Amino acid sequence: MPHQSIPAVLVLADGTVHHGRSFGAIGTTTGEICFNTGMTGYQEVFTDPSYFGQILIMNAAHIGNYGVKEADVESDSVKISGLIGRNLEDQYSRKQAKGSLDEYLKEHSIVSIEGVDTRSLVAHVRTKGAMNCIISSETTDVNALMEKLKAVPNMDGLELASSVSTKASYELGDASSSIRIAVMDYGVKRNILQCMVDRGAYVKVFPAKTSLSEVKQFQPNGYFISNGPGDPAPMDYAINLVKEVLKEDKPVFGICLGHQLLALANGISTFKMHHGHRGLNHPVKNVITGRSEITTQNHGFGVDPEAVKKASHIEITHVNLNDQSIEGIRVKGKPAFSVQYHPEATPGPHDSRYLFDQFIDMIRHSKN
Repeated sequence: MPHQSIPAVLVLADGTVHHGRSFGAIGTTTGEICFNTGMTGYQEVFTDPSYFGQILIMNAAHIGNYGVKEADVESDSVKISGLIGRNLEDQYSRKQAKGSLDEYLKEHSIVSIEGVDTRSLVAHVRTKGAMNCIISSETTDVNALMEKLKAVPNMDGLELASSVSTKASYELGDASSSIRIAVMDYGVKRNILQCMVDRGAYVKVFPAKTSLSEVKQFQPNGYFISNGPGDPAPMDYAINLVKEVLKEDKPVFGICLGHQLLALANGISTFKMHHGHRGLNHPVKNVITGRSEITTQNHGFGVDPEAVKKASHIEITHVNLNDQSIEGIRVKGKPAFSVQYHPEATPGPHDSRYLFDQFIDMIRHSKN
C-alpha cells in the first residue's frame, strides 16, 4: 500500500463496480479484464507482450513485496494496460531489487487499483467471462466511466501483434553457429529467445509484417513463430507467411499465438475462450509420451478442438488436463509443431523446456 491514499474505482462492462485505492500512476485506463493465478514472477508477467491491451488481476494476496529489478523483464516496457490487486506493496524486501513496484508502475504510466476483493472479482470473471473494464483514480463517477467504456473495442477481432513487434530486425547469439533461426516477432518474450541462444542457435528477430523473401535473405534453417497479444484470426499477413514457410519444409516451432497461427495456416479455426488460461500451474499431458507437465500459460484464444480432430493432416500432441483444450499439434509429413503454453516458463516450472531441445535437434537433423 502506498503512503498516500487516493480513491480509485474499477467498473466492468456488465456494471459491476469495485472501489479501492490508487496505486502506481494517477489516471484512467481501459482494457479487457483477465486474471493470473501465479504466486510469483509479477514483473515478468507485467512485461510479457501477450498481455498488451489487458487489465490484469493478480490472484496472489500480496504483489510487489520483493520489488523490481532490471533483469526480471520479458520486453523493454510494461505491457499490461492496468493492474488490480488485493495488496499492492510499495515496501519491499530483496537485496537485489532496484526499486519498488509503485515507482516502477509510475515510471511506466500504469494505472492500478488495490484494496479490491480479488477472490470475489476472479470468481465473477470465471462465471461471467472476460469483458472490458475501466480503472480510474481521476474520477469516481461510475456513469461517466461506463460511457467511456462503451467506446472500447472488444478483444475478439482485434489485431494487436503488430503494435508490440520490434520495429527493426536484430540478432542474438553466435553468428558463426550452424543453427540459424528466423524469429517472427508477434510479441516474443526475451526468455524464449534466450532458450534458443543457450542451445547454440543464432537467431534473427524480424518485425511482424516482414515478407518471407526478406526473411530468407538471412538463410535460416529453422523458423520460430512467436507468442503475442490479440486475436490471431485477423492476422492474414502472418497466416499467409506461415503457409509459405511450411512450403520450405524446414523446421517450424510455434508458441502460444504461434500455435494458433500454425493451426489457422492449416485450415483449423480458432475461438475466443470464456476467460482464458493464465498462470504457472496448468497441467498438460503429452499424449505422445504419456507424461504430464506443469506449464505456464497466458492466452485468451484457443484452437478449435473439433476442427483439429477432423484435420487428417494434423496430429494432437498435447492436451490440457483441466478442460481438454488443445495444447499442442504437429503437422504430419512436415517438421512443424507448436504448443499453446509457454515452455520457456519465465516465470514458472521448466518441465517443458525439452521442446526447445527438440526444435534444435530437428534443425540439426534436417541439415544432415
